[in-house]
Amino acid sequence: MSVKHALLALLSEGPKYGLQLREEFESGTGEVWPLNVGQVYTTLQRLERDGLVESDDTTEIGPQKGFRITAAGAEELTAWLRTPPDLSSPPRDELVIKVLVALRVPGVDVHEVLQVHRRYLVELMQQWTRLKEDEADYDLSLALVVDAELFRLDSVIRWLDSATPAAAASQPSPAPLPKRRRTGARR
Repeated sequence: MSVKHALLALLSEGPKYGLQLREEFESGTGEVWPLNVGQVYTTLQRLERDGLVESDDTTEIGPQKGFRITAAGAEELTAWLRTPPDLSSPPRDELVIKVLVALRVPGVDVHEVLQVHRRYLVELMQQWTRLKEDEADYDLSLALVVDAELFRLDSVIRWLDSATPAAAASQPSPAPLPKRRRTGARR
């Protein structure tokens, strides 16, 4: 997520203070992604240094210092909005790495690892669905965030489901027990 570009977008609506930017960011994202006020001011300082925003004449940074987007900031925002994110290589995904590692660890039941994570993801989907039913009808930003998360979780569950047979096939079979030798004709 680009906090830098989100702040530029909020400033494109007009001048704002740092605390106001934080509040509007959080409400604009359905209050799903909290933003530290220190991160807001650090980002604003960098944006000002780079000529993408300008501030009131006061030298002190703080809640009463107003910021506005510059022409260069508006160009940066437009370019960012129109540039697709680089999805050419997959992001490092902890769950994928965990499954790949589990395949190599002796004695690990990979099927169990997959099922534990699948159950957890289904529970998360249920929580997001309840949130959507309870609140998302009233907040478009929240509705879009919830839908994105539900689609993401669904795709992870589908991946786990497709990995299950492959993981089972790769698990070593238990070593066969040694055959008993018969030592005579007993019946």
